Amino acid sequence: MTRTAAQPNLPGPGTAPGTPAPGPADEPAAAERAALDRALARLPRVVDLLAARAAEHDRDGTFPYQGVETVHEAGLLTLTVGRRYGGPGAGLADTVRVLARLGRGDASVALLTAHTLLHHAEQARAARWPAALYRRLLTESRRGPALVGTLPAPAGGPPAVTARWHDGAWLLDGRAAHCPGAEALAWLAVEARTTEARPRTGLFLVRADSAGLEIDPAADQLGLRAAAGHDVLLTAARVGADAAVLPRVPGTPDRAEPDGRTAEAWRQLALAAVLLGIARAALDWSAGQLRGTTAHRRPLGELDAALTGAEELVHGLAVRTDADPAAADRAPAVQLLAARTASDTVQRALALTGSAGLDRRHPLERHLRDALALRTRLPAEDTVLDALGAALLGG
Repeated sequence: MTRTAAQPNLPGPGTAPGTPAPGPADEPAAAERAALDRALARLPRVVDLLAARAAEHDRDGTFPYQGVETVHEAGLLTLTVGRRYGGPGAGLADTVRVLARLGRGDASVALLTAHTLLHHAEQARAARWPAALYRRLLTESRRGPALVGTLPAPAGGPPAVTARWHDGAWLLDGRAAHCPGAEALAWLAVEARTTEARPRTGLFLVRADSAGLEIDPAADQLGLRAAAGHDVLLTAARVGADAAVLPRVPGTPDRAEPDGRTAEAWRQLALAAVLLGIARAALDWSAGQLRGTTAHRRPLGELDAALTGAEELVHGLAVRTDADPAAADRAPAVQLLAARTASDTVQRALALTGSAGLDRRHPLERHLRDALALRTRLPAEDTVLDALGAALLGG
């Protein structure tokens, strides 16, 4: 059995001299923190391994199975499994830290990791998955990488998937485009709308090997090519009643956490962290290319200062959100500033390095494409700014 953070079973680190021995009430928390620390300690090696093959997977559009396995073996893919389920229970601050580092190695792997970590984190907060299904996911996570993906409704539109009740189960029909990791997912959380007289919208938890679920290898995107964002086609895919997370009354929230702001803050800051990791990798490569010159010191320093500020904003808000969920209200503004800074960093780094930065033998042009692709997964700037302005005006 592969050892993962979901099933801590490694000896803990030594105790610092003069530190009191943990009492019985402290032992579970100490063990979980030790598992978390061990996983974080493996990050540098994991990032190096991801970076070594990132260009190959991007060039060929092939899925990074080895990279995902490396993240899993390090215990990073289950870092946010809740303590009540035997996991380390990592908070948003540690999650952001991990994803920023993984983004430096391979943004596609970081994105896939983010989606899975977000599902585990939400389960720790709100127990959204039915208990039996989540136990099954944890069992699969101990055996190997168990990636979880989401098929959300299009922004501003109805779900692309419908659910109809037939013969004691839900049957899902529809097509969802650009699902990261589609070919390697263990589970999909599909947002669908029922065909009832009073339709309800909720999540349906679907095993990736279910009958009626087909992957259309249509992905040929500009960036995040290793994420293999293929289309998912559902044709009467059967989902039991116990795998549907639906509101009991149409028009009411489903059985998710009462305040969705926290979940959205996790998602936005997680993806912003990956984007900042891309920008940091781009800046590091550019600095290496320009080393030995003096003319570029100031522009590189400006880029580093701006990027460091954005990193501190995201990490700082993550820490605050862990301590006080009300801080989640600031996530839209912070992720917007982080996304702008990251994109500007990559583009200005390209301007400094010139034609070498566009050479496909070098990683900078990949970082540019990945940054462009990842920004489309964050809320549109106009939407964020309009909401912030409306709040100021009392609208």
